[in-house]
Amino acid sequence: MIALGICAVRRRFDPLLVWLAVFASLYGVRLWIDTDILNLSIAQTTFFRHLRAGINPLIPVPAFIFFHAAGLLPKRGRIFIRSLVAIFLVITVLTFIYGRTPLLHSLNNILVVIALISVLIHSIRAGSADRDFVILRRGMLCFVAFALWDNTAGNYLGWTDIEAYGFVIFLATMGYVAAHRMIARDREYTELQQELDLARRIQLSILPSAFPPSQSFRVAAKYVPMTSVAGDLYDFLIADDKQAGLLIADVSGHGVPAALIASMVKMAATSQRAHAADPAALLRGMNAALCGNTQGQYVTAAYVYLDAQSNALHYSAAGHPAMLLLRAGGVTEVAENGMLLAAVDDAAYESKSLPLQPGDRLLLYTDGMVEARNDAGQLFGDQSLSNALKNTRHLMPAEAVDQLLGTVQRWAKSQDDDLTVLVCDYVGSPAV
Repeated sequence: MIALGICAVRRRFDPLLVWLAVFASLYGVRLWIDTDILNLSIAQTTFFRHLRAGINPLIPVPAFIFFHAAGLLPKRGRIFIRSLVAIFLVITVLTFIYGRTPLLHSLNNILVVIALISVLIHSIRAGSADRDFVILRRGMLCFVAFALWDNTAGNYLGWTDIEAYGFVIFLATMGYVAAHRMIARDREYTELQQELDLARRIQLSILPSAFPPSQSFRVAAKYVPMTSVAGDLYDFLIADDKQAGLLIADVSGHGVPAALIASMVKMAATSQRAHAADPAALLRGMNAALCGNTQGQYVTAAYVYLDAQSNALHYSAAGHPAMLLLRAGGVTEVAENGMLLAAVDDAAYESKSLPLQPGDRLLLYTDGMVEARNDAGQLFGDQSLSNALKNTRHLMPAEAVDQLLGTVQRWAKSQDDDLTVLVCDYVGSPAV
């Protein structure tokens, strides 16, 4: 009851505590069944006789599963334990059906003795210095010794029923190990959460701060990871009154590995800042820097260079969703895709150039925006994103970013991917 109560309070399934509780409960029921007052009252009923006989081979099942969950057995012993569990379950079913036959009873006793000795031998051979392992082994040794006495010499000397005292000792050691492992896991979980929080803060620190004040551009961006850390990235390689270089990237996968590679993408992009006015050259340089260094994970990216003096944009991408251009109430896709970054060393990239007009709004985003699914499994999709962008035409870029993200999040209910949005408004050429 205490073990299950701890699980209930923590609202988490802990196999050590659960199997300890099941084992203790079954053993307690057997002790209850063996009491004299119960035998005098209902011992003659068929159901009671079958229950009394069938519970014996069932008791070892949770005990051996506990050993497996605690990791206190060598890996090569796990198949042995699983086989024992299966055999005990078969004996239990047959005993409930046919009652306590001499054959099943003898087979159960023999298997219990063999199993306990084998588990003990396994634990001794392991020779672990782990304190939990040593304590559990000592408790198991007491229980095995008492159980073997009841099943062997005790039957001949007439001094039996001492197994329960060994069980008390064994149960105490199992409870200690389960509680100690639970506390250790909680401590590790807390430390891991603290490390992830730190990693999140570090990752957010590599993202650029607000786009600096500019006479020509108004830029806002936001990154919403699915987990504490993730693989989306945006950067402003150039940011002044006359030009802007905007990068967005998405690393395959999630979590810490993707976040580490995102940091590499950031460094690769920074190293290519000399090519900021040439999107194709910038992506080629990033690809060369990343190839062979991403452990098989790939990167999609899009980069747009905006030149306020020539009123033009130059765009290139590497396997990334198309950029959207909102102009005069209509939305146009701007696409020029090459190979994913880090996939092929000599991948080719081309740039696409378009004229810029005052009032243009550009949207860069990661695929989590269009691939968000609602409860019915429907994708948010490209058209819905285009319509959502249209609805932001009277909003400032920061407000537009929040509205776009909010629209997708309301659609999806639960977030299954990282979300990153970058909105850029072109105000016009700077005053001379």
